[in-house]
Amino acid sequence: MMKKRSSIFPALALMVLVLVQPVFAADVLDDYLLAFSYQERKEMKINSKEVVALLSEGHVQFIDVRFPEEFAAWKMGFAQNIPLNELPRRLNELDKNKLIVTACPHNDRANIARMYLTTKGYKAKYLQDGLLGLADYLRGDTAKTLMEPGK
Repeated sequence: MMKKRSSIFPALALMVLVLVQPVFAADVLDDYLLAFSYQERKEMKINSKEVVALLSEGHVQFIDVRFPEEFAAWKMGFAQNIPLNELPRRLNELDKNKLIVTACPHNDRANIARMYLTTKGYKAKYLQDGLLGLADYLRGDTAKTLMEPGK
């Protein structure tokens, strides 16, 4: 009669993974911060004019990191809503071949999301002037050109 394998090994492996993962994540963040430079400070931001041009060319995935209720109240037609607190579970929805631009009304949550994505290997920037700045920029012809390319 064969003995049943103990279930302690999968539990032990899971425990090791849980204990090691935060250390690894902390090391990645440490490395990012230790390498932070004026160039990174410049490259982590994008303004509304730049993002609209890249959206028109299809080079950007635009992620609105606000809560679902905020997104439902008002949104940009080209934005995908992935709330900041859902981002770790929804990374599979992001395209590593595109620039990820994170946005919220001012830029606080967008900057947190951008740093998180950067430490996960994504090319990411945050919308410097926020969704409020983008809404102001997208008036009249600018909005029409973005939403109806080629017309």
